[in-house]
Amino acid sequence: MDSINQQQPEKNHEDLLGQRAGEKIRELVKNADNTCFFCTEITTGEPLKVRPMSVQKIDETGNLWFLSADDSHKNADISADSNVHLLFQGSAYSDFLSIYGTASITKDKQVIKELWEPLLKAWFTEGIDDPRITAIRVEPQNGYYWDNKHGNAVAFAKTVVGAILGKTLDDSIEGKLVNP
Repeated sequence: MDSINQQQPEKNHEDLLGQRAGEKIRELVKNADNTCFFCTEITTGEPLKVRPMSVQKIDETGNLWFLSADDSHKNADISADSNVHLLFQGSAYSDFLSIYGTASITKDKQVIKELWEPLLKAWFTEGIDDPRITAIRVEPQNGYYWDNKHGNAVAFAKTVVGAILGKTLDDSIEGKLVNP
């Protein structure tokens, strides 16, 4: 039996390099409302430690920035093993992103000030000067994306037509993100 990729009449794989990879990361993170599953202890052979986190910023070099408490399990995990995995989902049908990277922790007040927003006071009750606040920088090493080429409406229509015709008319595109 043929694989779905062999049945696909359209190009459905494109690896993105450098600046194009960085642009795709920014687009998919935005489509996921800057929210991801932040995974630690990924190299232990044990189940991953996974928690939802919000990206506060993606800087000009493609690093993803988060705020976290210095006494959190996440910070302890990163101190023991800096390898992390971030998983994003923008919709039920597209905008999927997997980023593998290296995390580092800083208490740089200028960085924290740049990332701060008032709603964070729910976690950092002393506000921007809470002594527990740290910034986590994730430097992407590589990634993979799954998206569609023409938006969810076109992708859905092509799927319906394909089902009626008995053909694979998937609008998907996927690929590696290299040197983001």
